[in-house]
Amino acid sequence: MAENHSHLALGDVAARQLANATKTRPQLLSITPRWLVHLLPWVGVEAGIYRLNKVKDESRVLTACSQREEERDLPETFVDYEEVPREYFLSAVATTVDVHTRVSDLYSSPHDQIKEQLRLAIETIKERQESELLYNADYGMLNNIVPEQRISTLTGAPTPDDLDELISVVWKEPAFFLAHPKAIAAFGREATRRGVPPPIITLFGSPFLTWRGFPLVPSNKLRIEDGKTSILLLRTGESRQGVVGLYQPGVPGEQGLGLSVKFMGIDRKAIASYLISLYCSLAILTDDAIGVLDNVEVGKYHDYKHEYRK
Repeated sequence: MAENHSHLALGDVAARQLANATKTRPQLLSITPRWLVHLLPWVGVEAGIYRLNKVKDESRVLTACSQREEERDLPETFVDYEEVPREYFLSAVATTVDVHTRVSDLYSSPHDQIKEQLRLAIETIKERQESELLYNADYGMLNNIVPEQRISTLTGAPTPDDLDELISVVWKEPAFFLAHPKAIAAFGREATRRGVPPPIITLFGSPFLTWRGFPLVPSNKLRIEDGKTSILLLRTGESRQGVVGLYQPGVPGEQGLGLSVKFMGIDRKAIASYLISLYCSLAILTDDAIGVLDNVEVGKYHDYKHEYRK
């Protein structure tokens, strides 16, 4: 017969019935730092339209350098503009969140159900925004880089020579590289193999690898296809004729840059609906403001000990 064990004190299982568990907010794996959104300068636009005016032919502007006491007529010239400049229109990333009023009434302690539903939906929309900044068919960076600003790796894996070549095509005040975390790791391996491990700096409280003083900013939105990806180098800001993000300020229900949350009402089934919209776009002000290193292989590894023995 099995022994009948008697408890000398209250057991854990019974005691837990009187205890309150500490509950976290819902954790969403897909949330990232979204460094691209943080590092881009954002320009507010009116009526959702941004007109990018450009000089038609700068080479036509004539100048003269006169010697002392030389008297001659100065050249007459003017700067002509493109007659049909490109206009950028804001696009919307949007969704509708539905919450049954019974759920929000009864189950909102310690965390408000409506706030959490909206927070998680907003985080998802912001993640989609970063993808659109890269791949949108109209304004996405990778779909608007001119052929002259595209180069390819020399051997597949991203080497210091490759990043130096990328700097040479975006040499006017570049701001940062943008790459998939696996591409940054691949570059770190190649640089370390050559005895020049990338220095580290701290931005926003986080460490970043750098090359030639420019941070390698990670974004998992850059796609990896067949083991290959791309590395971007950007110049940013209107004053530098760089890359800028576009948003609509002052939208009704504004919760952030171009972000709007609107209550849509409660239907006859007692379901409350909320519309979340994020209006944004992106403009590359001059062709040389961005360059891309293509055919970046991320799966190459080295046996460092074996190579050092050689």
